[in-house]
Amino acid sequence: MSSDLGKVAVLLGGCSAEREVSLMSGSAVLEALRRAGVDAHPFDPAERDLFELKREGFDRAFIALHGRGGEDGTLQGVLEWLRIPYTGSGVLASALAMDKWRTKLLWQQLGLPTPVALRLTEEEFAAGSEEAARRVLEALTLPVFVKPVHEGSSMGATRVEREEELTSALEAARRFDGEVLVERFVAGREITIGFLGEQTLPAIEIVAPQGRYDYHNKYFSDETRYLCPAPLPEPLASRLAELTMRAARALGCRGWGRIDLLLEDDAPYLLEMNTAPGMTAHSLVPLAARASGIEFDALCLRILEEARCDGPA
Repeated sequence: MSSDLGKVAVLLGGCSAEREVSLMSGSAVLEALRRAGVDAHPFDPAERDLFELKREGFDRAFIALHGRGGEDGTLQGVLEWLRIPYTGSGVLASALAMDKWRTKLLWQQLGLPTPVALRLTEEEFAAGSEEAARRVLEALTLPVFVKPVHEGSSMGATRVEREEELTSALEAARRFDGEVLVERFVAGREITIGFLGEQTLPAIEIVAPQGRYDYHNKYFSDETRYLCPAPLPEPLASRLAELTMRAARALGCRGWGRIDLLLEDDAPYLLEMNTAPGMTAHSLVPLAARASGIEFDALCLRILEEARCDGPA
C-alpha cells in the first residue's frame, strides 16, 4: 500500500551544476508518487536545512538530486546519520560512482573493459593548460574525450579530434572540477543499460545528432533518437546485461542505476555508472522500464519501496 510508505521527501534541485535537470526529475517523480497516493513533498537542500527532514517527520527520501551534493555520497551520509531510508546506492558506492577515475581503476582491477585514460589533477595544471595538453598528447593518441572527474550530464565534456582543440577542452572541464579525465575516444555505438535491484532493463542505443550526445542533445533536443530495445543480437544483449550487473556489484551499487558504455565492433567499453539517473521526459531509465512493461508511476513506487539505510538500525 502506498500509505505504508509514510511521509516522503522528494529531494530535488540542490546546488550542483545539474540543478536544472534535478528540478525536472524531482517534479516528475513528485507528481508520479502523488498520483500513486503517496504522501510526497518537495524538498530542495539548496533552500532548506537537511535536518528539517527529521524535525518534520519524513519517513523516506527519494533522491532526485544529480551531481555533487546529491549523488556523491555526502547526502547519503547525512541520511544515514538521520536514519532516514533513501533510494539508490549507499555512501561508498555513490562516492565511487561519482568519481569516474576511481570507478575506472576499480573496473580495471577486476578485469572489466573500460577505455584507456589519463587523469590530470591541479598539480598537472599548475604549469598551465598547455603543459597539461602536452602530457595528454604524450600518453594518448587523438581523438580523445575530455570530461570532469566528478560531474554528470555531459557537463564540461568535449570530444577532441585536433591538437589545437585540446587546451580549450581541458579548460572547459576544469571549470567544473579540479580533476579532469581524458579517455581514448571509442568510435562505437552508444549504449545505456538501467537496472532495478538485480534486474537489468532493456538496453537503449542512443543516436544523437552528429554523434554528439551533449547536454543539449540529452535533455532538450527532439532530434536525438533512442532505440529501445537496442538492436543487438540476443547473445550480445545478454552479455551486456551481465556486464552491467558485474560493474554495478563491483562498486557496491544497490536499488537502481544506469550504466553507460560504448560498443566498438561488438566489444564493450564501460564509461560510467549513474546512481541517481535522470527522471525527466527525455530520461532513459523510464524509457527502458516502459519497454519492459513498467510505467513511470510504478517505476517511482518500486524505487521508493527499496529505500533503506546501510548502517545498523
